[in-house]
Amino acid sequence: MLETFLINILFIVFPVLLTVVFLDNIKESHSSLFLLFFTLSMLLCMIYPIRLEIGFIFDLRYVPFIIVALYGGYKRLLPLYIILNIYRLVIGGDGLVLSFAYSTVIFIALPMIKHRFMRYNTKNRIMTGVIAGVMIMVIYLLQLSLYFEILTREYWTLAFYAVTTHGFVIAINLIMIEKIISNIKKRENYLRSERLHVMSELSASVSHEIRNPLTVTKGFLQLLHVSKNITGEDKVYIDFSLQELIRAENILNDYLAFAKPQSEYMVHSDLKEEAEYVKNILMPLAIFHNVEIVCILSNSLKKRFDQNQMKQCLINLLKNSIEAMKEEGGTLTIQVIEKGKNIVIRIQDEGIGMTKDEILQLGKPYYSNKKEGTGLGMLMVYGTISKIKGKIDVQSKIGEGTIFTITIPT
Repeated sequence: MLETFLINILFIVFPVLLTVVFLDNIKESHSSLFLLFFTLSMLLCMIYPIRLEIGFIFDLRYVPFIIVALYGGYKRLLPLYIILNIYRLVIGGDGLVLSFAYSTVIFIALPMIKHRFMRYNTKNRIMTGVIAGVMIMVIYLLQLSLYFEILTREYWTLAFYAVTTHGFVIAINLIMIEKIISNIKKRENYLRSERLHVMSELSASVSHEIRNPLTVTKGFLQLLHVSKNITGEDKVYIDFSLQELIRAENILNDYLAFAKPQSEYMVHSDLKEEAEYVKNILMPLAIFHNVEIVCILSNSLKKRFDQNQMKQCLINLLKNSIEAMKEEGGTLTIQVIEKGKNIVIRIQDEGIGMTKDEILQLGKPYYSNKKEGTGLGMLMVYGTISKIKGKIDVQSKIGEGTIFTITIPT
């Protein structure tokens, strides 16, 4: 029995091991591969069940089933539900109806908490998964007890093994999954910090050198523009040249804003003043695009930061949110609240939204969702938040909007 139990644990951690070996990241495009891994894990558990000496047989098929339900929801769970019941029908024997009813209840009920589950921190996700696994097994055992006239010692032995085994195995699997997710996030943060550092050094060394000849060129073109010795056609060419120079200057200003170190004049603020300021200066743009800005400020914690950079950071984020709603309008909500010892800035829009792959690209140089964007605005946002040891979390759905959550330790 012990040998079979250990083999079943290997089947359960099988998807996690394959993920670590073959994938260096977790993307939406990998979902079919994950489903294949977990399906194989579930089938192997059913093929090689644990046989107790008292004569009962049980397996760990519902462990991968529960994990996919919590992390993947209905869409990801449906293939496992179909395959589980088809294979159970092939096996036949007693308990077929009970197995079908049990899996159906899990399929309907458990994915309902998926969105809330994904918002939990690591500790709460592990606890929720273990509690869900234990409760589901308890319900199964209660249904199973209806088949017995007397609940013997053998039944209670089975119940003990089933509950403790499921709780223990789910805990191990969730800990490993959460560790993988944590390691991927740490690696992404490290790579982003390296990119920010390289871009900062490059920006500081190049921008000033380019800005000087641009300024001189722009000055001479402006003199030519007001000259009476040039034709109308020449003035058109000069206008185009001046527009392109202004665009080039704006790009350089973005670089300089990103590369600029923390100034000597720092403030110790609760971010209420900065949020109100940004709201007021962006109000005309919001009204033009039929966007209502709602500001909720309830934070009392304070943090030391460069006020100008923080204002520019918030301007970039809010401007992007307004432009994401420019087609149909909507409500832009800005919240500055405290959570424990952290200041939390939450910016929520009702715009076009982003895919998961687009979210992963945010903060990278030259990546932008806008046709004429350079990506330097979001690069500056990530750089500013990184300087004050903050974290940025992005949640988005196509057609529903985007939520930026910035957590700043005090």
